[in-house]
Amino acid sequence: MNHLTSWTDLPAATWQACLDRALWHRQHRAWTQSAAGKALGLVFFNPSLRTRASMDLAAAHLGAHPVTLTPGSGTWGLETRDGVTMDGDAAEHVKEAFGVLSRYVDALGVRTFATLSDYEADHEDRAFRAAVAASAVPVVNLESARWHPCQELGDAATICDHVGDPRGKKFVLHWAPHPKPLPRAVPNSAVMMAARLGMEVIVARPDGFGLDADVLALAQKEASKHGGSVTESSHRPDALSGASVVYAKAWSGGTVYDAPELEARQRASHADWRLSNGDMTRTDRAAFMHCLPVRRGVVVDGDVLDHERAIHLLQAEYRLHAQKAVLEWVWGLEGLGTGD
Repeated sequence: MNHLTSWTDLPAATWQACLDRALWHRQHRAWTQSAAGKALGLVFFNPSLRTRASMDLAAAHLGAHPVTLTPGSGTWGLETRDGVTMDGDAAEHVKEAFGVLSRYVDALGVRTFATLSDYEADHEDRAFRAAVAASAVPVVNLESARWHPCQELGDAATICDHVGDPRGKKFVLHWAPHPKPLPRAVPNSAVMMAARLGMEVIVARPDGFGLDADVLALAQKEASKHGGSVTESSHRPDALSGASVVYAKAWSGGTVYDAPELEARQRASHADWRLSNGDMTRTDRAAFMHCLPVRRGVVVDGDVLDHERAIHLLQAEYRLHAQKAVLEWVWGLEGLGTGD
């Protein structure tokens, strides 16, 4: 089955075919009946605006019928762990729930965030992989503890559309302050995406907020295939200098699992990392990106978001086009069935 757990699990040809198709979809904006007679189940363990709306519409644009469920809100709470006594809030296990849904639909999309309390469970993506194991139809990752492949594809298409050939251009993934610790699925995917595009990638972050070493190693390996590079920096002026794209994103520090109170203090001490127009003047007239939702005046100044070089709304639009490409691949439509 064509599961989309992470682009790192798939051939490069699949990524490129879906990227090309996402760009095609924005150019043509076609509603088709290529997936007529198919149904898509969407299961959101966590909140969503863009992913939920764009996935629902992506299915409709292809002629498929979407069904969206939120466990614990209108449906039973679901358990993803094996071997537990289910005497808590969860009334049903994913083995039964997804076993049933697999008999109703032709693919499932699943969102299940990181716990930020159990490192091993998050690092192994246990909740999402439990959903995949329980499904008899293809499963699309709508953001898990580790990855957000739909965001990743949409971001890549946005850069290719706006910047042109991205190879050799400077991409800065810029850590941002936030009142809450946030998962790393989006920054993990963003650094992989830019590396795959052959960009000069710099992860700008305060000390103690570096991404996991295995993610950076994967990104560096991918960058080397495409003539790019991946480095980290805690010095913002140097990191931003000459950048073509600045992608702001908040994520938790390394102590969040073992010492959450310490992580909160460390995060609060870096409020000066909020991105401003002054910061953006250090760049080479860089495009500004953010996956949304974004807290104005906390993550980034409103002037940056309102500037003509901010492309976060185009970035959000590309979620629709990218996810149409993903569904075509999942269902073997439009020549995207094998990825070979």
